[in-house]
This record gives sequence, structure tokens and C-alpha cells, in this order.
Amino acid sequence: MDISVLLAKYLGPVMLLTGTSLLLNKHLARDVMADVLRSPALLMTAGFMALMVGLTVVIFHNLWVAGWPVIITIYGWLALLVGIVRTAFPGAIRKMANRFGKNNALMKGVFAANVLLGAFLTYKGFF
Repeated sequence: MDISVLLAKYLGPVMLLTGTSLLLNKHLARDVMADVLRSPALLMTAGFMALMVGLTVVIFHNLWVAGWPVIITIYGWLALLVGIVRTAFPGAIRKMANRFGKNNALMKGVFAANVLLGAFLTYKGFF
């Protein structure tokens, strides 16, 4: 199986489900974000998880091509960057997350983008 298809099968449904859940439960998104920001252990764990996912994608799928697989590569690099920032600069993440949580339009946009991208990757992975 092609690595792009395999990663689309993995990332697509996760992004689709997560984005849908957060869009439908906006209060839950704020509560989870607040809990993570209050807990250094949760913030570091979230950083390490993003770091591991991003690094895995970058190592196994660093494909800069003119086609849909580049979406997975960009996702990997963004996850790697987020993981680095979360673990190295937790104070900056707290400030950014507080601003993000107060901007309803931005939150909806990010969650909707996750739904759309997740649906697209799910389609590419399974059909």
C-alpha cells in the first residue's frame, strides 16, 4: 500500500471526527483547552504527541509533490512545529490559546477546516 494512502486512512478519520466533535461541542473544546493550559503535564503531553506524529510523518512522508499527498507532508511539518513550540515555549502557547479561545470565528474556521481536510483525506484513503 502506498504510504500516502496509508497516512490518509489514518489521519483523515481522526481529523474528520475531531473537527466534527469540536464543531458540535464548542463548549467542550473550550473546556478541554482550559484544562490543558492549566496543567503543565497535559500541555507537555500534548506537545510530545504532536511532536511524535509530526516527526513520524516527516520521516516517512516528506514528499513535496504536485498533488494531494503534499497535504500530508505539510500536515506533518505543521504538527512537528506545533510539538516543538508546545514543549519548548509553553508560555507562548498559553497566550496564543487564550486568544484563540476568545475568537469564535477563528475556532469555527479551524474546526471546519479539520472536517473538510479530514473528509478529503478519508476519501483519498478509502476510495
